[in-house]
Amino acid sequence: MKATPQTFLRFIAGAAIAAVVLFLVWYFSSIVVYILVSAVLAVMGRPLVKRLAGLHVKGWQVPRWLAALVTLVVIWIVVATLCSLFVPLVFNKINQFAHVDFAAVVGSIGEPIARMQHDLQTLFSLPESTFSLSDELTLALKQIIDINSLNTIFSSVINLVLSSVIAIFSISFITFFFLKEEGLFYAMVTAVFPEHYHDNITRALDSVTVLLARYFTGILSESLLLTIAVSLVMMAFGMKAADAAFIGLIMGVMNVVPYAGPLIGGIVSVFVGIVSPIGGMSVGHTAFIIIGSLLILKGMDDFILQPTLYSARVKAHPLEIFLVILIAGSLAGILGMLLAIPSYTVIRVFAKEFFSQFRLVRKLTEKI
Repeated sequence: MKATPQTFLRFIAGAAIAAVVLFLVWYFSSIVVYILVSAVLAVMGRPLVKRLAGLHVKGWQVPRWLAALVTLVVIWIVVATLCSLFVPLVFNKINQFAHVDFAAVVGSIGEPIARMQHDLQTLFSLPESTFSLSDELTLALKQIIDINSLNTIFSSVINLVLSSVIAIFSISFITFFFLKEEGLFYAMVTAVFPEHYHDNITRALDSVTVLLARYFTGILSESLLLTIAVSLVMMAFGMKAADAAFIGLIMGVMNVVPYAGPLIGGIVSVFVGIVSPIGGMSVGHTAFIIIGSLLILKGMDDFILQPTLYSARVKAHPLEIFLVILIAGSLAGILGMLLAIPSYTVIRVFAKEFFSQFRLVRKLTEKI
């Protein structure tokens, strides 16, 4: 289709509307997050609501409001169960770090540190008496992780938990009505747009729901499997179950952040291995086992399987996904990388509905 003044004006109007919508989303970001989380929970719980609402007990049919309430309770029971399994691991490890003798930890890896110090002194011509890499590392570790900083983190977590009470109540309230009244989320979104766009918005929401459900299902399943695999491998080498489960949890949680997440998780995992080495093994041997195992378990996944998984589930080219993640990471760091693929999916779907007359848009959305 050739570009005409009408299509150009339509593009300008659409871009202006999109800019206003994005500004409102940013300004009311907390409320938008509540609504989106509730929408995702409603999608997950809708099959159970339909099953419960179809039950008949001695001629009495379960009302939909009761089915929605039971489903909401089931969702929070699952969330609470997962938290009860993993939260103690995190706080036990924080408590362990708070009482670590970092001088002893650095001393346990004294030989490689001594070699590094010798290389640094040779490279920069540093006098031996004025520089000690071991002392510098000990001081740095004490500054990063000491009882005061951990208490500060703990207090921040407590404040976050207290402030989350409002979020939990809000999400529960919104989710209940999304479950109770099917199509309520669609009605809320379409109400913002003129009536002649409602069909386009509905089709876009259908596509977004399917693509994002596929994406989140895939990444959560992958993270869960990675958590189990890492934990089992670490225990197979003789690591304590609590430490192995903590490393598996860190790798599984950080796996949701493309590319950078596993690297950060790997650094934390190696630090855990240095602080709590495997029984009967040296710190160096423990670090080698952790690094080798994580490289084997995550190497192909990070650079081959993840781009393929993401591209297949959101129907985009792997290179396209990789570039989007890099751009988002440069703009907004880790959070940008975390939200890159879902945000890009939403943009592509709506662009297809409203700007399909442009060749670039047709090329980027041809698989949707």
